[in-house]
Amino acid sequence: MTEKARWTVIMIFAVAMAYVEAAVVMYLRVLVNQIDPYPPNPLAVPAWLIPTEIAREAATVAMLLAVGWLAGRTWRSRLGHFFIAFGLWDLFYYVFLRFLTGWPRTLLDWDILFLIPLPWWGPVLAPTSIAALMIVAGTLMSQFDHRPDARWPGRWLWTLSFTGAVLALYVFMADSIEALSGGMEAIRQVVPTRFNWPFFTLALALMAAPLLDLVWPFWSRFNPKHLGSKRSSGRSEAGTGHGM
Repeated sequence: MTEKARWTVIMIFAVAMAYVEAAVVMYLRVLVNQIDPYPPNPLAVPAWLIPTEIAREAATVAMLLAVGWLAGRTWRSRLGHFFIAFGLWDLFYYVFLRFLTGWPRTLLDWDILFLIPLPWWGPVLAPTSIAALMIVAGTLMSQFDHRPDARWPGRWLWTLSFTGAVLALYVFMADSIEALSGGMEAIRQVVPTRFNWPFFTLALALMAAPLLDLVWPFWSRFNPKHLGSKRSSGRSEAGTGHGM
């Protein structure tokens, strides 16, 4: 199977899984009569259902990891395929949820993104931005890993990316962390009113650090200066050949 075919199969799986996820969430929100997850009662589902939801979220991530592992041939390409699957799943989840329920109305609508280990909150634009970043990075990591000139970002770039991921997690969970001292009931009643866009933008930039290194060969290949030097080199070689 070619790398392009693998990418296509991953896409089909992730998009199909996104529809299943959107359908399940629609069922839950219809059950509690709250299509919009924002106030007045954010976690309106019965308390006994929350552990089931947490387990379902963990199972979803495990499935995405498994398909990435099966699709890749090296640990780098496996990680790349996982990024692709996760990003496509997250993006199309919101596409299908919009189609099924009419929500989100805009990319700035708030959503409860995850429940592990605490509820994550943020405008839809935030997770979809990360998802798009994962798709691009995963594609570069997996599609070109087999080439002899394939690049792999250095450890310090991955350290920056990991730092960005931790910062993004803090931004998503900041309100839940603040309510932690009040116990689970206080966490269930959290209704964020402000998203820390400056910190999130910094986090997104840090997470993109390895991607910039992966993109560099393609940028330099089409850089006018690079093309100009190649043309000059070509003319020089042609002139030398004529003199001989």
